[in-house]
Amino acid sequence: MTSRELTGFLPLDDAQTARAGWPRRLSDTAWRTGFGAIGWPWLLASLSGGRKADKRALLDELGLAHDALPHLGSWKADVGFLRHIVREIARLRPAHVVELGAGASSLVAAQALLLHGGGQLHSFDQHGGFVEATRQWLAEHGLAVDIRHAPLIHDSKDWPGRWYAIDDLPDQIDLLIIDGPPWSVHPLVRGAADSLFARLSHNGVVLLDDAARPGERLGAR
Repeated sequence: MTSRELTGFLPLDDAQTARAGWPRRLSDTAWRTGFGAIGWPWLLASLSGGRKADKRALLDELGLAHDALPHLGSWKADVGFLRHIVREIARLRPAHVVELGAGASSLVAAQALLLHGGGQLHSFDQHGGFVEATRQWLAEHGLAVDIRHAPLIHDSKDWPGRWYAIDDLPDQIDLLIIDGPPWSVHPLVRGAADSLFARLSHNGVVLLDDAARPGERLGAR
């Protein structure tokens, strides 16, 4: 499955965990339950993915077919966030973009880089099968991306939840796109992205998807 397909309300992580019966920390479950009760308006709003007219305009700007991203919303980035990615790439013309959480944003970022300077996208995702499917999907669009499987097996020193096993990062990051891990791991888990901030270039930019949600707002403080 790639971001071309229609997806459910829950991210892949929750669906797979529910089927496999993998254990979860009780404290993480309590956090997810509490923030789910608080954040349901944001979760519902994310289902739409944005206006169709805005998506068509974005795809036209990138020179992509209108059916390149047939399904947005749910746990995928919405049109508004994707437009932020394109604008920052056009403005910065970055040499190295690091993306946490692959999918629709990978296609958009890679195509924008092709149009604006030809920088490299380094993308990490916790689902091995999704990584391979996304790599093939991007190749169908003529895009070569450094996309790698990064399982959620590390504990952050300062933040709750499991974090990516990331290696071989570029020494300097010009644009950091944070679109994972999903909130279902822990509402505050994306705060652990601060472990990459030391690699940001002088004019480096951080883009955080779902930044209006309570967990992300706390993590961004």
